[in-house]
Amino acid sequence: MKLLKQFFNFYIDASIHVALAVVSLLYATDVLLNISIDIHLNFFVFFGTITAYNFVKYGVEAKKYVLVATPYHKYIQIFSIFCSLIAIYHLSFLDKNSWYFLLGILVLTGLYAIPVLPHAKNLRSLGGLKIFIVALVWAGTTVIFPAIKEGIVISWDVMIETVQRFLVVLILLVPFEIRDLAYDVPELKTLPQRFGVTNTKIYASFGVLLFYVLTFLKDTFLMVDVIGKGILFLVLGFTIFSTKRKQSRYFSSFWVEAIPIFWLGMLLLMQYFF
Repeated sequence: MKLLKQFFNFYIDASIHVALAVVSLLYATDVLLNISIDIHLNFFVFFGTITAYNFVKYGVEAKKYVLVATPYHKYIQIFSIFCSLIAIYHLSFLDKNSWYFLLGILVLTGLYAIPVLPHAKNLRSLGGLKIFIVALVWAGTTVIFPAIKEGIVISWDVMIETVQRFLVVLILLVPFEIRDLAYDVPELKTLPQRFGVTNTKIYASFGVLLFYVLTFLKDTFLMVDVIGKGILFLVLGFTIFSTKRKQSRYFSSFWVEAIPIFWLGMLLLMQYFF
């Protein structure tokens, strides 16, 4: 049991779980927009997410990232390097248009973690900007990226799906923002710090509603889209309602991050029946 718990904690701490969530959203794009996701894109996003997230979490300072403090973090560092090599291998199979887009994502991710401005440590230290950067990267990676990869014109429906994905990620980040309220420095000016927990949950609830309403603004939408996003609408609403300042250890880091995985499962199930 102890070994199983250690494995589970490593699964969470090494960003494997969040990488599965990102890949789930990537495959959701395949279902909702009929955009083919090839194996190299899939593996690149999975292993690239692990590398990027671990760099952001553990490598905010270059010295801290190289000179790892504990053996546990050393294992995560070695695992991250291994994942980066696999990501680079699969990157070599992608076309140049994908490379150009990924360069923009890479720069944004780097600016998020690396100090570039004279009065701010990095972009995530700028008040309230952190979750919007994360949501933009996730939306771009899981909707725009596969569309560009397949040479598909960025149509109205693709733009609506991108905005919806942006909103979903913003909403999923709210429980983390509320959880970290006790630890975040005031300079971060996160949404709960600015508006309080109750108001933040109200704003997030409006975001959930807007997310679902946008479904009906598409030029074409399938039953799997309407029902699938209806289910996600209910799950997100319940999650925001259930979010508290004092959370169990795995409420955000496992259950909230598992929502995209659950959603993909529902979409695939409905696609099979419809």
